[in-house]
Amino acid sequence: MLAGEAVLTRPEHLAGSGATIAEIDTLLDALAAVCQPVLISYFWRPTLRDPDAEMVLVAAMNGGADRQLTFNEQDFRGANRFNVIVERPGPAWRAWRQR
Repeated sequence: MLAGEAVLTRPEHLAGSGATIAEIDTLLDALAAVCQPVLISYFWRPTLRDPDAEMVLVAAMNGGADRQLTFNEQDFRGANRFNVIVERPGPAWRAWRQR
């Protein structure tokens, strides 16, 4: 099991998102099918208070992301300087499912 999968399938995260493990597996499979490796060509550090969050933001920015889903919104304060929307996975997941 990958780290992201382990986090996404924690009971509290499943409850918060309303998703099942099978739906998470389907989502991760779909993401893996369309994802492309991101070449890190520029670092915007230090921007955030958490070095681990910094690496996630750098990958997101170099990959052209406009949204960051996290349960640690406070760790991504400052990401809005780069026009990145930071939101919790549950609300984002529910909005995506309604489309």
